[in-house]
Amino acid sequence: MTTWHPGLPIEILLVEDNPGDIRLTEEALLTGRVRNNLHVVTDGVEALAFVNRQSQYKNVPVPDLILLDLNLPKKDGRQVLAEIKASPDLKRIPVVVLTTSESDQDILKAYEMHANS
Repeated sequence: MTTWHPGLPIEILLVEDNPGDIRLTEEALLTGRVRNNLHVVTDGVEALAFVNRQSQYKNVPVPDLILLDLNLPKKDGRQVLAEIKASPDLKRIPVVVLTTSESDQDILKAYEMHANS
């Protein structure tokens, strides 16, 4: 786990498969007043390779924040969240779950799995 220092950009990992949602997130972060480096992966398998720094992601920074879509191809966002929060090396990374679901059950389950928001 990296320790963020004031003045350094925040390393953000966006795990999202919808190009429109990726674009909206990029635009929102550009208009924000927080310096950041946004990294984007489009499925759950890539997300886990990124956070574990495997294969093509071996030299990437450990994210300071993960923005995670629940409905992903290859490996569901719920599975990704569970694996991140089960890892002693990754569990302290804040994870914000992004979903269009209004299901109380989906929201409650994400919090039960230790999502931060």
